[in-house]
Order: sequence, then C-alpha cells, then structure tokens
Amino acid sequence: MSGCDLEGLRVLAGLYRRQKYHLVGAHSAVKRCRWLYESLVHGRACYKEKFYGVRSHCCVQMTPVLYYCSMQCLFCWRIQAKDVNSEFVSPKLPDRWDLPEEIVEGTIREQFRLLSGYKGNLKVDKQRLKEAYQPRHAAISLAGEPTLYPYLDGLISEYHRRRFTTFLVTNGTNPEVLAKLGEEPTQLYVSLYAVDKEMLSRLCRPRSSKAWERIMETLELISSFSCPTVIRITLVRDFNMNSIEGFAKLIEKVWPTYVEPKAYMHVGYSRKRLGFHNMPTHVEVRRFARGLAEKLNYNVLDESKESRVVLLSRLDKPVKLA
Repeated sequence: MSGCDLEGLRVLAGLYRRQKYHLVGAHSAVKRCRWLYESLVHGRACYKEKFYGVRSHCCVQMTPVLYYCSMQCLFCWRIQAKDVNSEFVSPKLPDRWDLPEEIVEGTIREQFRLLSGYKGNLKVDKQRLKEAYQPRHAAISLAGEPTLYPYLDGLISEYHRRRFTTFLVTNGTNPEVLAKLGEEPTQLYVSLYAVDKEMLSRLCRPRSSKAWERIMETLELISSFSCPTVIRITLVRDFNMNSIEGFAKLIEKVWPTYVEPKAYMHVGYSRKRLGFHNMPTHVEVRRFARGLAEKLNYNVLDESKESRVVLLSRLDKPVKLA
C-alpha cells in the first residue's frame, strides 16, 4: 500500500469508530441497525421482517470488507475515501485476510457488546432483548463489496453451521465468485442500479472499465441459484427513474424470485454527493414499481412506506426464511 492508502485507511477507521461501527479484526465490522433499536424499544420491524420474516432484533448487520468496494456510488450512505480527502483512494486489498471463523466469532462478540447498552433501558422489551442475545440472521451487507472477500464461501458456511440465515448483498461485479460458491446464502440480493454502461458510470463510478459486462454476467447466473433471489433497484431521481422499460428488459431475462424497487435515502455521507431532491417519494417508488410489475407480469406483494420500498414477486406470497 502507498502512504496515501495507509493514511486514508487510518482516517477511515477512526471515522467508522466515531460513527459507532464495531471493528472486527483487520477488515470486518458490525454496526447497530436502526431497526434493531426500533424492534427492542418500540416493537417496530424492518421491511425485511415484514417481507421475509427476518426478525430485526435477531439480525447481525456485518461486512467482511469494511474498507473495500468495487464501486463508488453517489447514493451510498457509507464513508468513501474521497469524502474525507480528495487525494485519498480506497486502499488496496490486503495481502492477508482474516479467516471466516475469526470473523463470525468477532461479529457475534461485537453484537453482544452493542446489545449490552440496552440492559438498563427501561423502555426495552425484555423478552426481545433475551432473543437478541441469540442472533439468527447475518446480513452480509453493511459496507463494501462482500464478494471481494476471498473466503466468502467459508463465511456463509460458518454462519450456517451456527444456524444463522444469511443475506448476501452484492453489486454483481464479481460473477466468478458467485459462480464458485459451494454453499448458497439463504437469500441472494443483487443490486441493479442502471440500465446501461453510461448510467452505471454516472451513478456508481465503478473502478473497473468492465463493471457493466461483469454485472451482466452476474444477472445470467441468478437463475442457477436455488435459494430465493432478489433484484434490488435503488431509485435516484434525475438518474434512473425514467428507465422502467430498460430495467424490465434486463430483469425479464433473469426471472428472480423478487424485485425490490427502493428509494435512495438522503442520509449519511451521500449528502456530500447528492441533494435532497434526488430522494424520491414513496408515491414515486410505488408508481415505478407498479409500472415495472405490469411489464414483468409480477405481483405487487407488499410495501413499506417508511422505508420507501415495494416488493414485487413472481410468487403469490413471499417465502418466509426465518
């Protein structure tokens, strides 16, 4: 790594800690999801609980690649190196990676640490807190691109060995990793942000000139998975919301179990790159979703107004994974 890389890494690590990320080993992390708090204190659930039955207070939001991503999406709420200093670049991938069992142990340990602060909160539902200390879901989605972790297969297997369900969220830029998975996640999310190479470049700033072609390879792989699959579209006003026809043409070749059109949310570090006007309303998301469902002949199964997301499916009802 260059000195600039190392300095950027140190600065990023400090910022992550101040934002209450719990760092695990050299490159992994856990962070309290807003919905864990909502579930424990107010009995309110994330849309993934509403859609798929995954209980919010029993979910570990983690990443094995905190500092590493293959794209620099404008709408990403996470910290990017250039948000800190225009001269910084994301650090190069490490020469040595932590092992899956080390990461899983560390994420569970840090989940317990962040839960410890709720013990004295009189508003917390004690039964839910007890359940939270027996986590059963791992969302491999917190930050970075998880397919960059070379032992992803082992990470999924290690969580499954502990009777977790796993949600793997990928931007699709590493199709060869997905093709070689020996053990599938419980559910696979593939994020699709654009309908062509130009839109992808403008919105997501991929690091590879072949990113679009690689995403197309990933889409071709989706039908080979036996687990439920999701195409998630992050909708950003002025960028991709007038492309229903283009998204439909891509998705109809894939036939995923679900499609989740979801609004970009004007939060976190995305506010350095986009304006409030780029965040669509739920009415706009619903309109987009219904138009897409009509073209795909998918069912509109559910929605979450607060999260500004709509669930489309080729099924009549969602598969409950928990």
